[in-house]
Amino acid sequence: MAGRREKTRHVGMRPEYLGFTPDGTAAGVNVTLAIDELEALRLIDLEQLSQAEAAERMGVARTTIAMICSRAHTKVADALVNGRRLVITGGNVTYDPAPQPDANVWSHKKENSMRIAVTYEDGKIFQHFGRTEQFKVYDVEDGKVVSSQVVGSNGAGHGALAGVLAAGGVDVLICGGIGGGAVNALAQTGIDIYPGAAGDCDAIVNAFLAGEVAQAEGATCGCGGHGHEHGHGHEGCGCGGHGHGEGHHCCH
Repeated sequence: MAGRREKTRHVGMRPEYLGFTPDGTAAGVNVTLAIDELEALRLIDLEQLSQAEAAERMGVARTTIAMICSRAHTKVADALVNGRRLVITGGNVTYDPAPQPDANVWSHKKENSMRIAVTYEDGKIFQHFGRTEQFKVYDVEDGKVVSSQVVGSNGAGHGALAGVLAAGGVDVLICGGIGGGAVNALAQTGIDIYPGAAGDCDAIVNAFLAGEVAQAEGATCGCGGHGHEHGHGHEGCGCGGHGHGEGHHCCH
């Protein structure tokens, strides 16, 4: 009686690298890692999906993905520890790239998790809350970031952004400059605000989780000449405590 045919596994990315050789002379026979085994490693170890999520992506049962991943771990360990050449080939697979997420669709927020949103531009904290086009959103469990995504503001501005963040389940906002109107709108949603931040988004979130980010009071962008330095062509607006150049506009 012929054995049952292995179910085709869905793979979201064609492997770009098909082999790895140890520095020096490889020992023993090659280790062959099937493409579905590589995919399991990519989804679970690199993308940090759960076994259930990875199984759904690959179109197999959860027990199957656990078996595939365990087998892949053993093979990679054999190649690394014993200095064998690793060859990536084979497997009953079909290439089915995952659709790119809609930049305006927020991921599902898990119960008992904390969601942090940071005004975002090119990896840095965007300094004008009311004009931000993107947020980087971090989901935190047990004090650690478990996932992050960049989402669009969908063209909203000022007070309307408070509704966008509230609908997305945000608990904490970290931003640069923010005006009084936006502060009031966010206060009504119960979102905690940490304004006046600058620099790398990932770094500031890590600092926040370590308790190293102080919470400033009220707006950090407003008109009234409150002691910030300003450049030419701009009067009375401070955004997050930084100076401004020519042609800069207030963010409140």
